[in-house]
This record gives sequence, C-alpha cells and structure tokens, in this order.
Amino acid sequence: MHVRRHLPWLIALPAWLIVIPSSEDEVAVPGFGDDAFVHTGTIAGADPSSGEFPADIVTQVHQAIANLEARLAKVDLDLSHVVSMNVYLADTRHFSAMNEVYRSYFASDPPTRATVGVDLRENGSLIEVAAVAARPHVERSVINPPGLKSPALPYSWGVLAGNTLFVAGATSRDPNTYAPLTGDIAAQTRRVWGNIRMVLEAADMNAADLAQCRVFLADPRDFGAMNRAYREAVTENPPGRATVWVDLMNPDFKVEIQCTAERGANRRVVVAEGRRRSRAPLSPGIMVNNRVYLSGMLGRGPEGYARIQDQTTRTLNNLRATLSAADLSFADVHDVHVYLPDIRYTRVVDSIVATVVSPDVGMTVVGAGLVSTGALVEIMMTAGRE
Repeated sequence: MHVRRHLPWLIALPAWLIVIPSSEDEVAVPGFGDDAFVHTGTIAGADPSSGEFPADIVTQVHQAIANLEARLAKVDLDLSHVVSMNVYLADTRHFSAMNEVYRSYFASDPPTRATVGVDLRENGSLIEVAAVAARPHVERSVINPPGLKSPALPYSWGVLAGNTLFVAGATSRDPNTYAPLTGDIAAQTRRVWGNIRMVLEAADMNAADLAQCRVFLADPRDFGAMNRAYREAVTENPPGRATVWVDLMNPDFKVEIQCTAERGANRRVVVAEGRRRSRAPLSPGIMVNNRVYLSGMLGRGPEGYARIQDQTTRTLNNLRATLSAADLSFADVHDVHVYLPDIRYTRVVDSIVATVVSPDVGMTVVGAGLVSTGALVEIMMTAGRE
C-alpha cells in the first residue's frame, strides 16, 4: 500500500455540526436502490454470526461473496443479477488468490469490475466488495467489443442493462493482445479511453452518453497530465467524476477508469443554483431520464479546508444544492461513495451522512488519497426517482 497521510488524533463530533435533515429528507427509501438497480454498498468478509474476520484472504473472499448473496436475497436477487462489481483489497498481493476464488462464482459472462488497493474500515478486513445488480425486469447483455480482446481476468468489458451501460475499470492494455502497454500517464490515459470507446461503440453508444466515471490514479503527481489527456476524450458536457489515489493491481499501470453510461434523449448537465461550471473536464451532475449522476464533491470553504466535520457538512451542502437543481433531494439518493485519506475518520463521516441519507442506501467508504491538498473527504452520489 501507499503510505497515506494519517492524522494523529480523531476529533469527537460536536452536536452543533450535525446536519439536521429537512422534512423532504425524511422520506424513507424503499430497498437499497431504484426501480432498475440495487446498489449494495461495500460488504466485508466477516463471519455474520461472530463478526470476526477469517485470517486468510481465500476464506474472506468466500465469506464476502456469501454476505453479498445474503444482501441480494433480501430484495429477491442473486449473483446472476449483478452487472457491476468493485473489489477493494487491503493488500494488492492478494489479487491472484482473490481472483481464483472470485472466478468460481462468476465462471461465465461475469459482471464488469474494477479492483484497487485501499485502506479498509475494519482491522483484520482484507477485502470488501460492492455490487450493482439489475432487477429481474431489466434486460441484460454482456458487451464484448469485436476489436478488444476478451479479458483474461474474471470480468466483462461491459454489461448493458436496459439503457445503462456499465464499463469495467479500464487500464492501458493492447486491444489486440490484452498485454499491458506502458508509457507516461498521458499515453496510458489515451489508451484507456481508446478501449472505453470500443466498449461504448459495441453498445451503440459514444462519449456523449457517459454519465459518471471514477478515475483511480497510482500517483497523485500525475493528476495534471491525466486531466489534460482525459479532456481530449470528453470535450462537451463531460460526465460526473471522482479522482482518487489508490494502489493499482499491476505496477505497470498508472491509471484505471471505470464508467457508467446511460442512453436518453433528455440528458442535461446539472449545476447548483448560483454556481458556475468548473473548467475541469467534469460536470457537477449529469441527469439522464429520471436519474442524476453527481461528481465527487469536496468541502472547501471560503477560507480553505477546515476540520473533517466542517468539510463533510460543506460537501453534503454542495451535493444537496446540486440535487435540488435536478429537483431531487437526499431522499432520492440510492448510492454513496465516500473517499477518505484517513480511514479513521469513517465514524465521524458516517455520523454526519446518516443524518441526511436513508440507512437503506448503498454506502461505500474506503481509504484513498485525494488529489486536492487539504481535502479530508470526497463524496460521490447517484440519485433518481422511480
């Protein structure tokens, strides 16, 4: 793992900083998703009867997937409905062992996937998984672009579910051989986008249909050069985005990009009232059909970054304002991703987020570096009405 900055102490949460939900935020969210998709949030490999973590990665992977199956069963789904997976490892050396177990559960037409190394919330936890599953009425098909060699690892390049395309975390690979293509960050970013475009085209989509992307960087110093190359691929009304610093599974890779695209004639960029669009190659939010995909947002105040509580509150206020511009509220949120440079802030951030988001919402919290100096939390959301 990278040595990430850890703060020497944790501040207790003062009552005056807790966000009190408005009446519109008190509406319960049925299930943990919308009428098309279920978002599970991260699920660890602890034994549900004891809460203990097995000592080895193989047992934890089996247990994590068993826990995922139990979560899906609550809404009458199973692993065959999963269209996208995120796998978070505490130690990248466990990648091969994880894959061997994982493949046994997804032997054919597996979901898309991104796997990165992060800090996990619980001591002893070696793996967490987070899934998106399509409800039974949503038609699903695996996307295998003819010009892109099938992955040697247990994931599909793309899965089209209804009008939504889930694109696997793409790295700099030769489309003809699947072999890694090395080079500087700009060259790798361009190759990544070349592969993503092939997936989009095979699903009869293009970059204009992209709604949300996650960029995983191996080195935060590459952010500027990555951003310039990224801009070439998303020139107009770019998707929402979060960019974080993690460990990638192959040391040859400098960047991995995972995306969601959605087909819809009523697509629009969502900007909070009184705010201007950033010059960065991302939109605050993209609304397609009845769903809005928000960028990862930060909590910088007029005097810079403050304590974790203040940053979390400001971040949520920024997200709230953007949701409001889409005529939505926190009651409509069904997926939350929280990135923390110091994973020990999990409890503090959870306490604040829980005041505005339903406990049924799929919640992912991982320790990852942020590219903005002084930022202690970044939060990305997806929301929509049935």
